Amino acid sequence: MASIKDVAAEAGLSVATVSRALNGHPSVSPAARHRVRAAVETLGYRPNAVARSLRTDQTRTLGLVISDVMNPYFTELARSVEEEARALGYSVVIGNADERPDLQDHHVTTLLDRRIDGLLVSPTDGGSPGMLDAARAGTPMVFVDRWIPGVDVPVVRSDGRAAVRDLVAHLHGLGHRRLAIIAGPAATTTGRERVDVFREALGAYGLSLPGAYIGQGDFQAESGRRATERFLDLPEPPDVVFAADNLMALGALDAVRARGLRVPEDIALAAFDDIPWFVHTDPPVTAIAQPTRDLGRAAVRALVERIAGRAGESVTLPARLVVRRSCGEPHGSGEPGGSRRSDEPGRSGGRTTESPSSVRKRPTESPSPVQRSTP
Repeated sequence: MASIKDVAAEAGLSVATVSRALNGHPSVSPAARHRVRAAVETLGYRPNAVARSLRTDQTRTLGLVISDVMNPYFTELARSVEEEARALGYSVVIGNADERPDLQDHHVTTLLDRRIDGLLVSPTDGGSPGMLDAARAGTPMVFVDRWIPGVDVPVVRSDGRAAVRDLVAHLHGLGHRRLAIIAGPAATTTGRERVDVFREALGAYGLSLPGAYIGQGDFQAESGRRATERFLDLPEPPDVVFAADNLMALGALDAVRARGLRVPEDIALAAFDDIPWFVHTDPPVTAIAQPTRDLGRAAVRALVERIAGRAGESVTLPARLVVRRSCGEPHGSGEPGGSRRSDEPGRSGGRTTESPSSVRKRPTESPSPVQRSTP
């Protein structure tokens, strides 16, 4: 394996000059840089990352601790983080907290022991002692998707408030009056926020959110199934179930089908966190899409700023409503060919839906309880 001395000999330069060129020192002339690059390519030289980290006190490695690697939203977020980090010359080590604070602390401790340069964290269950200690100790850190009030760390997240209001307006326009929600954990900021915004949006139409129409979930499919079963057993089941994440929406869909019921004929379904699968379900699911790729990129850039000793800015990007056919929309509703990505060029936050005149109205009187569909 070639050494830096071999590169210096090949380039006809001193070892010190080669070292400065490899580390981007401004004192090295363009001609010398070119000779060093040519020698590196000829010899296949690879700098020793461990030795370099000892000299610079940096490993060019970022840590990413996500809440649940099985959740497609976090999978796509991790991919975006890795792509942006690689473009900026960093590697990423990922830890899956599985929505458990103890696992989150395990990953944070392990990553810090490996001398990562900074941490991206989607806090689970309101945070964990080790993660909070790391943040307060000044570890370069950025919160992604979720955050912890009172902790001085930049936050990169989406704002789904306008999209939730658009969803409620859309459901109201379709004639739905009894709307239920499967909430995420109350200890998480996203879990609380989505319920609060949903309740406020209902209030704008004179609708309430009774306790019976709030199902407590944990962002996992099984909790969505259990909550939906309870809704269906009520004397007056809801017209619509709004799941506060995609996995709970899939669990809700399983519960409805297990009863021999149909979406949307017997009960409508909507979700927060759009995923590619939703366009392929029958019917395609109306959902709120987050700009996941943009969030990942912004989070990496904010963390690199923190690593460089600068403040790093919090970033909030808008989510948008994607209308399909799971809430009683007429056939052909939604975007041609399925959902566009919320972070495609030219897309912005807001509502993606049919014009009001194209929406089929349901009766405004209180519908009868859910009945089993007949073939």
